[in-house]
Order: sequence, then structure tokens, then C-alpha cells
Amino acid sequence: MEEGNVPLAPDTNTGLEAESSSAGMSQEECTKRITKALKHPTVRFLRKHMEQAGCPVPVNFITAANCKRQGLAGGYSSRNGIIVCCNHMTVQDEINQVLMHELIHAYDDCRAKNMDWKNCAHHACSEIRANHLSGDCHYKRELLRGFMKIQGHEPECVKRRALKSLKSNPHCSEAAAKDAIDAIWDICYNDTLPFERAP
Repeated sequence: MEEGNVPLAPDTNTGLEAESSSAGMSQEECTKRITKALKHPTVRFLRKHMEQAGCPVPVNFITAANCKRQGLAGGYSSRNGIIVCCNHMTVQDEINQVLMHELIHAYDDCRAKNMDWKNCAHHACSEIRANHLSGDCHYKRELLRGFMKIQGHEPECVKRRALKSLKSNPHCSEAAAKDAIDAIWDICYNDTLPFERAP
């Protein structure tokens, strides 16, 4: 998945970009794949911890949709839940990845209680965590994106993807986004909750 985010609503954190630009799958097929993704061990783990934090994730919290922005894989909004962009999904792994990434945003929203997605530092922290903890920056995914660096690829990827996401936030200029990422990097990169350590 390429990096990037688009607000779904004014209070939004946003999503990911899909690797593929093909027509994707139908909403019906996508809905079946979302049901399958809910059985993925990491997705189940995140849903369980959201419930323990007082924010259960009912099935209707996750919606299959067709998205207009080319390449957008999904997004999260405090009001609307998680949206999976079916027309940009081609394989089960992409849907699993979207749910893991967006559930980390939802978890952050739940545990913070005062999360403000218009605040560049708040948004940056959740993007750092979501890219780091969901596996978005796994070496194999980076190779598929054309990034061939052997050492240090993961933090570099997390920063790159977080910056691109923040640049889509109309409340964050590129300079403000960079400053926010730098200011909160150590705290947020090392915050692995609800995992004991980064998966």
C-alpha cells in the first residue's frame, strides 16, 4: 500500500493508499473479505483491547465502500468508524492491513478521550503508531513499493508515510507536519500499546 490519507469527516483520522490501481472488488465480495479479516489474529487482538478500553467494535463499525480518491485503501473517522475502499482492494491481505492500521487509530481515539485529529501532533502520533504497529512498513511491503534499503528502512518508512498522511490533513502544513513528527517521534514510536512490543 502506498502512503496517504484523506479526511472522511472533520474529526477524522484517515487511511492508507492501496498498492493496486485496478478496479478492485465488488462491495459484496469486499464485505465477505472484511468478515474474514475480522478473524485475523491481530484484528481480533485489537478489537478485544478496544472493548477492554470501553470502546467495543461492532461489525457495523466497519463499512465496505467505493472511494473516489484513486488508490485510497481506507480511513477512520470518530463519527463514521472504519471505511474499507473496496474498489481499491484486490486481495485479502490488503483488507487485513487496512483493518489493522485503522483499528490502531480507533484504539488511539478511544484511549486518549481528548484526541483532536485537527491537532498535527495528535494526528502525527497516531500515524506513527499505526504505520509502526500494523506492519505497514514491513520489509516485504517496502520492497513491493520499490524501497530497497536494507537497514533502517522501518523508521524511515514510518516517518515517510506519517508525513504523507499529515499533508492530507487540511489543518497541518507540511512544515507543521514535519515539526510534529520530530517533536513526538520518540514517545509515539516507542508506545506499542496495546501490544507488549511492536509486532
